[in-house]
Amino acid sequence: MFRRPLGALLPMRRWLRRLNQRCRRWIAWIWQQEGTPGQLARGLAAGIFCGCFPFFGLQTVLGIALASVVRGNHLLAAAGTWISNPITYIPLFWFNFHVGDVLLRGGTTPEPMNLTQATLWDQGWDFTSRLLLGSTVVGCVCATLGGWLCWHWLQRGPR
Repeated sequence: MFRRPLGALLPMRRWLRRLNQRCRRWIAWIWQQEGTPGQLARGLAAGIFCGCFPFFGLQTVLGIALASVVRGNHLLAAAGTWISNPITYIPLFWFNFHVGDVLLRGGTTPEPMNLTQATLWDQGWDFTSRLLLGSTVVGCVCATLGGWLCWHWLQRGPR
């Protein structure tokens, strides 16, 4: 059986230690935010909801605006929009489209391999309505779940 020398594991341990420290700092940052657990949870939920929409460049602004409407924390709203990032854009919005497509009872769904800009323009409103409906539904579910988990976690207090 092949065994790694102990020296080969040290870089991985350092990396895990740094990751652990960053997670602890992020959790401490959340605990230090001003507001009640409800305000913090509403801010995060507003950000998650707006992050599920394909409005690139406006998600953070929309999240903060929605957090103002629901009296939520603005910083957590901005952080919540990070649910969509360059790594998750394509899977998230493709899933949102399919949810909208199922809710609107199908139609002409372009295959991923045949999807071109011309196909998107030809389908115009069909594609847009499915994407926005799916984004709304997925955003509501994710925001409700994320806000509730945040509120529940903050209610327990630091340990």
